[in-house]
Amino acid sequence: MQNHNSQSGNILFMILLAIVLIGALTAVLQGTSSQNNAITSEKLTLNFTAIQNYGSEMERGINFIMQNGKSESDIRFAHPSAPSDYGDLSADSDPSDQLFHRFGGNVQYKTPPTGINDGSLWEFYGQSNLPHVGSSAADLIAVLPNVTSLFCDHVNKTVGYTSQPRDSSACINSSTSNRFSDSTQFSSSPNTVTVSSFSVKPSMSGCVECTSDGSLHYFRVLMAR
Repeated sequence: MQNHNSQSGNILFMILLAIVLIGALTAVLQGTSSQNNAITSEKLTLNFTAIQNYGSEMERGINFIMQNGKSESDIRFAHPSAPSDYGDLSADSDPSDQLFHRFGGNVQYKTPPTGINDGSLWEFYGQSNLPHVGSSAADLIAVLPNVTSLFCDHVNKTVGYTSQPRDSSACINSSTSNRFSDSTQFSSSPNTVTVSSFSVKPSMSGCVECTSDGSLHYFRVLMAR
C-alpha cells in the first residue's frame, strides 16, 4: 500500500514538473518572439527614417538646381552607379543640372538599405500624377522599386494610409524607357493611379501596389507640377 502511494506521488510530481517546464518554455518562446518583433519594428523604423531623409535631400537638391536657373526638364540623374539610361555624368560639360554632382544638386548617390527591397536602385520618372499633388500634370517622382511587404506596410502605416494605395491603370514604377533622361522627361498623358485607394492627400509619399503583378513600390514626389 505504501509502495502504491509512493508511485502515485512520483507520477503526480512528474506531471506538475512537466507543467512547470512547459509553462517556462512557453514564456521563453513568447519573450523571444516579442523581442524579435521589437527588433524588426525598430529596424523598419530606422530604414524608413533613412529613406525619408534621403528623399528630403533629393528634394532640396532639385530646388538648388531650379534656383540656379535650370528648367524642370533640364534636371538629370546621371551617376556612374546608376543605370546608363540616366546619362554619362563624366561626359556632361555642364553638370549644374545634375542632381548627383556637387555643381548641381550636390546630393550623394545612395543605394537603398539592405533588406527593404530586392536590391533595385532608385528610379526617377515624370510619368505619373499623384492624387491632389499640384495640377493634373505629371510630377517628378523618385521610386524605390520592389520593396518588401513588411516595409510597405510600415511606410503606409507611418504616413497614415488606412488602406493599400494601388495603381491599376499602369505602374508607378514605369519602364526603363521612361527613365527621366535626355530623351524622356514629363509625359503629356500621365498615369493617374487609382485615386480612390489613396486615403492620404496630397499623396507626397507612400507605398503603391501595382495590381498588374502585385509588386510594391515606394514613391516620393520630388517636384509637384
